[in-house]
Amino acid sequence: MKIPARFVTSAAKPADFPPPSLPEVAVVGRSNVGKSSLINALVGQDGLARTSRTPGRTRLINWFEIGSQPPFFLVDLPGYGYADVSQAVRETWRPMIQTYLEERKTLAGVLLLVDIRRNAEDEEQDFVPWLSLQETPIVVALTKADKLPKNKRVLEVARAKKLLGVRREPICVSTLSGDGIAPLIREVLALAGRKREPRA
Repeated sequence: MKIPARFVTSAAKPADFPPPSLPEVAVVGRSNVGKSSLINALVGQDGLARTSRTPGRTRLINWFEIGSQPPFFLVDLPGYGYADVSQAVRETWRPMIQTYLEERKTLAGVLLLVDIRRNAEDEEQDFVPWLSLQETPIVVALTKADKLPKNKRVLEVARAKKLLGVRREPICVSTLSGDGIAPLIREVLALAGRKREPRA
């Protein structure tokens, strides 16, 4: 299914963030988790978000306008963990990402991506309760599900749910086979359409 979508802008620092308007769903994950491929799969457009064989190519916060009903922005945050950049550069991302997640008034929720072949690590395990303190809804997707047989996927879903302490089961997705893309689209649309009190 193809959903109208377009790149809007990028930001290297909070001063560059566009004025808040539509609801925003932030996409977060480690640098090699396949964020760009998943964003493209969600909207059915191969070239919307740039993909690369080198982890960590997303070094800015990128806004994509999604022409669904309701319309919203997917916001691609820089990856972490395996980015092929210096520690100094990675440290410049941290305050920018934290500022976005803490202060963005139109943030409707977060889509957290975890490679199904790797247990959720310290960053992910710390991230979920931190978002809970911010009262930010979260959906977890386990990417690259095609790398495991279906019986092992069930085990990894249970493991991730326990490690992350989330109420809802993570969704297994594969951009190659298309598994899980449709239910994940529904979850993302639900996040974008969720009626929430304005963030202070």
